[in-house]
Amino acid sequence: MSLRVYNSLTRRVEPFEPLDEGRVRIYTCGPTVYDRAHIGNFRTFLWEDLLRRYLKWKGYDVTQVMNLTDVDDRTITAAIERAITLDEVTAAPIEWFFEDWDRLGLEPVEHNPRATDHVDGMIELVRRLESAGLTYENEGSVYFPIAKFEDYGRLAGIDPETLGSAGRASGDEEYEKDDPRDFVLWKGGERSGESDVAVWDSPWGRGRPGWHLECSAMAMEYLGETLDIHTGGVDNMFPHHTNEVAQSEGATGKPFARYWLHAAHLLVEGQKMSKSLGNFFTVPDVIDRGHRPSTMRYLMLSGHYRAQLNFTFDGLDAAARSVERLRDFRERVRGAAESEGPRSGDLSDAAARAASAFEAAMDDDLNVSEALAAIFGLVRQGNQLMDAATPAVPDGTDSVLSVFTDFDAVFGVLALRDREGDAVDDDLAAWVEQMIAERRAARAERDFARADEIRNELLARDVVLEDTAEGTRWKIREGVAPATAE
Repeated sequence: MSLRVYNSLTRRVEPFEPLDEGRVRIYTCGPTVYDRAHIGNFRTFLWEDLLRRYLKWKGYDVTQVMNLTDVDDRTITAAIERAITLDEVTAAPIEWFFEDWDRLGLEPVEHNPRATDHVDGMIELVRRLESAGLTYENEGSVYFPIAKFEDYGRLAGIDPETLGSAGRASGDEEYEKDDPRDFVLWKGGERSGESDVAVWDSPWGRGRPGWHLECSAMAMEYLGETLDIHTGGVDNMFPHHTNEVAQSEGATGKPFARYWLHAAHLLVEGQKMSKSLGNFFTVPDVIDRGHRPSTMRYLMLSGHYRAQLNFTFDGLDAAARSVERLRDFRERVRGAAESEGPRSGDLSDAAARAASAFEAAMDDDLNVSEALAAIFGLVRQGNQLMDAATPAVPDGTDSVLSVFTDFDAVFGVLALRDREGDAVDDDLAAWVEQMIAERRAARAERDFARADEIRNELLARDVVLEDTAEGTRWKIREGVAPATAE
């Protein structure tokens, strides 16, 4: 089976074929590090992590670059207002970002370049555009004339003749341009306070690079002049990615990226996330409400990347139950695999069907809904087969565990949940085991009233029991701090 993806450039689902067989080069627009990233940002980063993991699972050698935008209007303004350096502004947000990145179980990418470390490459890119006749200067700044680039706007499906103000086109309306639709490559001239925190020498005088220029220069430095995949949020398609295409292809004469993949927005409780609405959350905000990172990861990966995802706290509760269901089933199969009892039935066919359906779904533009349906179908069939085999256990447990290994290599949910643990102290664990033993004895004596009392007493301490053919298992209910034994 081969992977097919929706290419924003062509507006259709098409087979994925990298430039070099077996190798994939990905560029990801990273965070602007002026504040802590929010869950909307991480919805995009998590989907990109899923893509990366799936490509690796398919056998590709992946090289991914995700930049850190440490120089832009927001970081500069913060430095000026606080009378500190740009590095001092960005140090904490960068640390927070990678803390949350690790909390959510994202894989490290190969390169995380900072814009401020690559200004020389940005200047060289402007010089190449200058040689190609695709720049002009005005009052110390250098601009890209979009009228001279024939395919401008193709990525976003925009006719450049319909573009209006510079604000809509590029966010640099304070600059003097020949055409208000043009965008700035190099920001020169006198701007109050900026020379104290962010200024570099250039052939056009002292100044700093434009935002769009940064990504093109860093992408091509690490990945070459033609990338396999460029990813980002749909809000970056215009003007940012549109301008990246123009300046990159204008300089090289080559396609900048073969495939453009964009993620849709995250909603929170059905609304656009906003501090004024009180629905603006960071990763620590959600954790502080009692939710595990693995639950957040599952929820934000459970919807297709091209569809808006509604992040709700009811949805988080449902996601927690889904993660625990997967984890409980995996542990049940592990227990069956280790059992030395009699055998009856076989899980191999169900595992093979699930594996095939999972890959087919993921190959279909990362259709996570169908992929998860395949895995939960295996959970349902597997439980039914094991229930029917009781007290014996079925063959084929290794096949099921292999499917779960492959599933989690892509989704990364169970490994993260295992890493979180259950945070149960030894005294509580000993007390729970004692209560389970008393309940077992009560049931053996057919004292079901006492057995129910014990279950309810455990539940009051947020301890949930599950009776299986392999014995009674227990866990702490999601979203609560474990009580201690009295």
